[in-house]
Order: sequence, then structure tokens, then C-alpha cells
Amino acid sequence: MKTAGEPVEPPRIRRRRHWAKRPNPVAGLGSLLWLAVVIIPIYAMISASLTRQDKALGNNALKPPTDPTFANYNTVLHNGFGHFLANTAIVAAAVVGIVLVLCVPLAYVAVRTRTIWSSAAFRLFLMGVAIPAQAVVVPLYLMIAKLNLYDSLLAVILPTAAFAMPVSVLILTGTLRDISEDLYEAMALDGASATRMLFQLVIPLTKGGISTVVIYASLQAWNGFIFPLIFTQSDGPRVLTLGLFNYVSQFGVNIPALLASVVLSGIPIFAVYLVARRALVGGLMGVGGK
Repeated sequence: MKTAGEPVEPPRIRRRRHWAKRPNPVAGLGSLLWLAVVIIPIYAMISASLTRQDKALGNNALKPPTDPTFANYNTVLHNGFGHFLANTAIVAAAVVGIVLVLCVPLAYVAVRTRTIWSSAAFRLFLMGVAIPAQAVVVPLYLMIAKLNLYDSLLAVILPTAAFAMPVSVLILTGTLRDISEDLYEAMALDGASATRMLFQLVIPLTKGGISTVVIYASLQAWNGFIFPLIFTQSDGPRVLTLGLFNYVSQFGVNIPALLASVVLSGIPIFAVYLVARRALVGGLMGVGGK
């Protein structure tokens, strides 16, 4: 029974809440199937990485190893894996820094400067989303060679950051459009400059979008393969993806050692995703804005 002063919900809202409380067995079954699709390959990979080399091909992939061993991980760690991991961490941190320093002000200008030129520049900038990296490898190679950056980490960092920027700007503009216009007007009445609005209003209210950009740029840098393959040659600037590619020939017969290197390379970026997964989903839901 509702009291006289209690508001009455519209019938449509009551129906929605009633529907939301009903169980959905189809969605639950689909979730379990998707979980199995994700978990089973990971389990098989970890299980195989703990298997001895002489038993790798004879056992069932889903059967737990009867005599697990960490010798495969020891083999990988003593064959340059730490060096590859350090280079990849440097590349990822540099790419994230470049993307944040450039994309946050770019998105701020695109949202707040409502002119024909700024709109045209924003659309032109987003054309980078449609340009694959493979289409510009040769011009990039010539530019990097002219700048004497070939076979260095900068040769990997700069192109990776450039190709991560269009999507990052798209994500950030969608997040910035959710900021109320009243907040901008209130700070303008207080005499705040555009720079002060950026640091005191925009950045604190776009943490979800910034977290999404951090995860996205990190993934692009961590999983990048074509730029390290084309723009590096020696072992000095070699990163994880290229190191795993070389492990295919080095551990071509030792399948457990190869899978152990894959497991180790995925742990850091998976840990970053676990920490920021909520911000990642929340930021992606804001793409497009109002």
C-alpha cells in the first residue's frame, strides 16, 4: 500500500522493473558459452606450458599435466625475455604519454571550438581511423630512415602513437560532450581561462575516457607487430611481439616453452585490464556523446 504523499510510478516504468527482475535463461546460457570459449583456450595454453617437452604432443590438450614443470618458464626467462619485456614497457609508457598529452587538448578544442574550420579539422583527423598501417609502411620507413631513427625504440613509439591518436580523440570527444554546458559557463563567469578549464574541469570529469584511452593505447603498443618488424633489426630495440615471433624458430619444436612465453607476455597487460576494466567499459559507452 502506498501512502497519500508517495509518488506513483508510471505503468511503463513498473513494467520495465518487473521485466528486469525476471530471469533470462537464454542470456545466462549465452554467457556460459562465451565464458567457455574464452576460458578453455587459456586453460589449454597454461596446461601445455606446464607440460614436459616429450609429452607435449602425445597428451590431450584439455587434460591436466600429470607431472607439471616450470622448466619451460625458466627456459624462456633465460633467453632474453626480460629484455623484450622492458623494451615493450618503455614503448607502451611512451605511447600512452604522447597520446594523452596530445589527444586531451585536441578533444577539448574539438568540443569547445564550434567553428567550420575546427569541425573540418576534426573530421580530417578522424580519417586516420580508416587508414591501415600496412598502407603507409613504405613512406614511414623512408621518413624514419631520413630522421636516423631506424633500429631504435623511437621508430616504434612514434608511429604507434600516431595510429592510436584518431580513436583516442574519438573516445575523448564523446566523453567531453557529456560535461554540462552550465559547468563551463560557471567557470567562465569566475574568470577562468581555457587552460584552467582544461585542468580543473575537463580532466577531472573525464577520468573514465582517459582510462579508456590509456588501456587502448597500451594494447596498441603491447600488441604491435608490424612497426617493430619493419623498423627494427638488432636485438637492442626488440619488443615482446617480435621476440615471440623469433621464439617460433628458436623453440620451433619446444611447444611448451613457446606457450610459456605467450603466457608470460600476456600477464602484465591482463593485470592492467583487470585494474581498469570498469573505467574502460564506462569510457567506451560514452563514445559519441550526446
